[in-house]
Amino acid sequence: MKEQEHRPEHHSVNLKEFMAQYDRESDYVRYKGVSRWVVAVIAICFSLFQLYTATFGVFDAHIQRAVHLSFAMALVFLLFPLRKSWSGDGIHPVDAVIALIAVAMPLYVVIFYKDLVMRAALSTPLDTLIGAIGVLLVLEAARRVVGWPIVIVALVFLAYAFAGPNIPGAFAHRGVSLTMLVGHLYYTTEGVFGIPLGVSATFIFLFILFGAYLEKSGLGKLFIDLANSIAGWASGGPAKVAVISSGLMGTISGSSVANVAGTGSFTIPMMKKLGYRPEFAGAVEAAASTGGQLMPPIMGAAAFLMAEFVGVPYISVAKAAAIPALLYFTGVMLCVHLEAKKTGLRGLSVEELPKVGAILKEKGHLMLPLIVIIYLLVSGYTPMRAALWAIVLTVLASLLRSSTRMSLKDIVKGLEDGARSALGVIIACATAGIIIGVVTKTGLGLKLGSVLIQLAGGKLLPTMMFTMITSIILGMGVPTTANYVITSTIAAPTIIQLGVPVLAAHMFVFYFGIIADVTPPVALAAFAGSGIANSDPLKTGVQASKLAIAAFLIPYIFVLSPALLMINTTVAQVLLIITTSTIGMIGVAAAVSNYFMIKTSWLERLLFLIGGLMMIDPNHLTDLLGVGILATAIIIQFIRKRSSTPSERDGYEQDTA
Repeated sequence: MKEQEHRPEHHSVNLKEFMAQYDRESDYVRYKGVSRWVVAVIAICFSLFQLYTATFGVFDAHIQRAVHLSFAMALVFLLFPLRKSWSGDGIHPVDAVIALIAVAMPLYVVIFYKDLVMRAALSTPLDTLIGAIGVLLVLEAARRVVGWPIVIVALVFLAYAFAGPNIPGAFAHRGVSLTMLVGHLYYTTEGVFGIPLGVSATFIFLFILFGAYLEKSGLGKLFIDLANSIAGWASGGPAKVAVISSGLMGTISGSSVANVAGTGSFTIPMMKKLGYRPEFAGAVEAAASTGGQLMPPIMGAAAFLMAEFVGVPYISVAKAAAIPALLYFTGVMLCVHLEAKKTGLRGLSVEELPKVGAILKEKGHLMLPLIVIIYLLVSGYTPMRAALWAIVLTVLASLLRSSTRMSLKDIVKGLEDGARSALGVIIACATAGIIIGVVTKTGLGLKLGSVLIQLAGGKLLPTMMFTMITSIILGMGVPTTANYVITSTIAAPTIIQLGVPVLAAHMFVFYFGIIADVTPPVALAAFAGSGIANSDPLKTGVQASKLAIAAFLIPYIFVLSPALLMINTTVAQVLLIITTSTIGMIGVAAAVSNYFMIKTSWLERLLFLIGGLMMIDPNHLTDLLGVGILATAIIIQFIRKRSSTPSERDGYEQDTA
């Protein structure tokens, strides 16, 4: 998550309290004096190392990942003290010692790389000791920067590895010795230094660095101004501005909470000023910001992992995600529009809105790097090389106007901020590697897959529901990246066995891992929005889930009809599925909002819900039935509206849900 520097003063306390409780990154120390320079130099060197390897070529996989992890571990143990009371002006000696040990463990792999390769699986006692300490320090780093939930999940998997022979039933296995497990987790590329960390060590870091520079250039403010000029005048304008600006910010930010903090500090107070309830204002921003991780061209870090796991270019993942992302934001916008109509809220006056022409004339050049990165990805450049060019172009583009020009200090600070922003993702990837290592060593994935299929009776729909529940539960405490890694390892293969295309199955678990950010009882994006809006966190989470209802429907649609992901399809099929999906979302949005032309009766609400849900199945019969049911509800609404009085049409009973 990126550090936010400009937040309204009257919202800073609540947001700070949220961050302190739910987002470990807020705990990092802002040192002064020599300690500040030590941390800054390490972070800058980290970014320079990544830029060097992106320019001149990466090292052998294990070495590249080990150096990458070594830098990250140093920063984590220096920036996140063992005790909060140690958050003074200087680095505590205990943390300094732990940081040195944490740096040495991955570097052992680098220094003795040839010897380790020659010994292969024959680990020495020293190898086992170093590896065991290395694994434990990764878990401690995860506790500090990510939080306890992911550590607990990893410890459960480690316990499973050792307890295999004593577990009854289908999940039993022959067990793993400490030497074998440490060797697998630390000295192969199937554990800590596996694919997740490999993707982080190549292009995820560079895209985070790219995002840091885009923020410094002022692109985030440009997005908010553009959204204001496009939708600020409409019914409930500020809420629609939140949806549009968060979607645009999602193209450069892979963090729901960072997106809420960045755009929400502007949009939430504006929504409250125009009469939106605090819970709804916070929920709109949370739902829209969460969707940002689904928005190409730069999606969440998990999307880059998906490209590696599925074995396709990243642009194929971004292409597949494009229509579902647009449908997601369409669903959120529909709910916002109906709420605005129901409450009679109007937009901003034309005089208060910025002009599109003036905005683009002043800052339009800042969008050049985004255009270039899309072109490079489509042209077949690797994500790493595309991100490298995008970083260079961001700095150069900022120089075109004095109002956006970055100074040398800004450029250097961007290197530091990018490294700090990447720490959570790096440590989550390393910890997820521990879980993957246990799964591959014990065969847990196959065991769990067969159990899921048995529980679902071999049926696709129940299997998807079980997978959805698993992803949402994991997402309550595990970051999106780690959530995707775990569920794609143990659950996605089960869906694939039932005939679903590989990319569709992986996209399914990816979606529900993200939507966990707005799913109570632990909805981090909603809680961030609640902190800014001074609202009830749980009510904000419930409202955000209602607004994000599209995200619960779209994955089922593209699994049942992969045409939505543009897999083996024609233009006509894509247009048909977009049309039916949009109609279905209109019905569900009306049911959730309890409003269409006027406030719905219980019968109309039921008809809207049933009709909307029937559009999920791509079957022509269910589509026709769904359209018929929705048409019936609309006709009833039309008749009731014509016969109602103006006060009944404009009346609004506040929805306390």
